[in-house]
Amino acid sequence: MTMQSTPETPKGAWKITFLLFLFMLVNFADKIVVGLAGVPIMTEMKLEPEQFGLLGSSFFFLFSIAAIVVGFIVNSVPTRWVLLVLALVWALAQFPMVGSIGFTTLLICRIILGAGEGPAASVAAHAIFKWFPDEKRTLPIAILSQGSAFGVILAVPALNWVIVNYNWHYAFGALGAVGLMWVVAWMILGQEGPLVQTAASAADERRIPYAQLLTSRTFVGCVVATFGAYWALSLGLTWFTPFIVKGLGFSQQQAGFISILPWVFGAVTVILTGWISQLMLARGFTTRGARGVLGAAPLVVGGCILATLPHVAPGGWMIALLVVGSGLCGSIYVVCAPMIGEFTPISQRGAVISIYGALYTLAGVLAPTVMGSVIQRAGDTLAGYMTGFTINAVILVVSGLLGLALLWPNTERVRLTGTTQPVDALKGAVSPT
Repeated sequence: MTMQSTPETPKGAWKITFLLFLFMLVNFADKIVVGLAGVPIMTEMKLEPEQFGLLGSSFFFLFSIAAIVVGFIVNSVPTRWVLLVLALVWALAQFPMVGSIGFTTLLICRIILGAGEGPAASVAAHAIFKWFPDEKRTLPIAILSQGSAFGVILAVPALNWVIVNYNWHYAFGALGAVGLMWVVAWMILGQEGPLVQTAASAADERRIPYAQLLTSRTFVGCVVATFGAYWALSLGLTWFTPFIVKGLGFSQQQAGFISILPWVFGAVTVILTGWISQLMLARGFTTRGARGVLGAAPLVVGGCILATLPHVAPGGWMIALLVVGSGLCGSIYVVCAPMIGEFTPISQRGAVISIYGALYTLAGVLAPTVMGSVIQRAGDTLAGYMTGFTINAVILVVSGLLGLALLWPNTERVRLTGTTQPVDALKGAVSPT
């Protein structure tokens, strides 16, 4: 039976949203553990800042490649099974660190983990799109994004307690166990969304050349803007806790509490962005304002805030500026996947969203290594951190301004599909199974 142009949200959609929220929670807890245990790892393995920066970047070596490959896979394979395999890879990649290992083993395990986690956000978003019609997607995507923030907020105190009272090796083992728990829960409760293409609608759907999709202003604008935001995020994952300990002189125990502050602020930012965006769309605002401007403008503001870091005294004010400046960047993650989904044919959506994710996460390869090199070459540790954060500020401002310029026209729906309606809001585009 063909659905109407504005389908109702299927039963069970919010249960799946919660499970995928937990999926992203585990995902980001896995990401943060190296940064959280950064000082003990550097001390035990006698690592220089450049080596630790390489360790942070290694997570992203296969991240983008895996995201693209899996993105094409989910065009035809149910996301339920793909998500299950990804989570299983994450869990198994953690257990080698429980024992005594060398730097090379740790590096290889982080590369494998990155390959498993590279497709995660894009595949989860694609799965969400199978449960919510376009005009109702922004809020569930915001909730999905908050899995990252809560993964840090909840995991950091627990993992830091393990690190302080036992050692960093057991923190990795705990994450592996939690990952396996999610796998079991998903096997029991996970389902594929009913808002999928039928064979008839797939045959009728006009495919758009990938070259046109990937060079559209909206796609390029989303990649550019999110690249800057991800630069800030990957610095936070790898270097925030070492900065608190080595740059500002706090203890590892104190740093465990301080390290959750950017994520708390970021969580509020993302939820507010999702709620405001959905409210604006419901009241007739265009996508360019309700998604494009709302997502990209905070990057410029955040960059300007980070630029003031070298001009304040080390301590509380510096932490506050870093928390607010980096926390504002989360707004862009909420809006871009829905914007791209507005004009991308359903049969191509998984691949396009994954390619978007693969491109902006290249910032994760560069940012930790650049920061490590800057710190190692600086005459003073704190001065090195300030230079690294200033570079981040410039990248944020530039990416935010370019994002605003590219996202403002937002003509892709009409140019590529010939209609002002989102692709899967069209009659016959989606059907319950």
